[in-house]
Amino acid sequence: MLVDNTRMGVVMADWKSCLVSACLLGVPCAYDGRGRLVEGLSSLVILGRAVPICPEVAGGLSIPRPTAEIVGGDGSDVLDGRARVVTIAGDDVTATFLRGAECALGVVRRYGISVAILRQRSPSCGSACIYDGTHSGVLREGQGVTAALLRRHGIEVLSEEDAANVLGRGDEAKIG
Repeated sequence: MLVDNTRMGVVMADWKSCLVSACLLGVPCAYDGRGRLVEGLSSLVILGRAVPICPEVAGGLSIPRPTAEIVGGDGSDVLDGRARVVTIAGDDVTATFLRGAECALGVVRRYGISVAILRQRSPSCGSACIYDGTHSGVLREGQGVTAALLRRHGIEVLSEEDAANVLGRGDEAKIG
């Protein structure tokens, strides 16, 4: 049975596997060294459908690490060289974020992945909302660097909230 969520434009039966922010699976890789477990996503692991990645760690950042935000735009602007990613201490970590996004793209290519579930608000993974670049806790519309790169290559990017809404209804049993 297909589960069609037209609001997100994703047919769940098409999810052979999906890229998932590792922190959302409970891996302690977030900037503060903690995981951000989303219970509904654990079913993807059980079904063998989740391919975890932390683009920031894959790019070379440590755990824990200083918070970073995109200054001068969003992830698309970083890809185009119009914005950069800067830590709260003022260090430019743009190259590391770009390297991590490329790692994520390599994973989706290797495994034929067409859907990614990424951590909202992250300068790497935010799908629709990121911090505004002032390190003041203010959110704005925009996407992270990895989300932007994956979308440029035709990958459907969902936030953990969107994915949990679908998976929380028990639809994960119908995947594949």
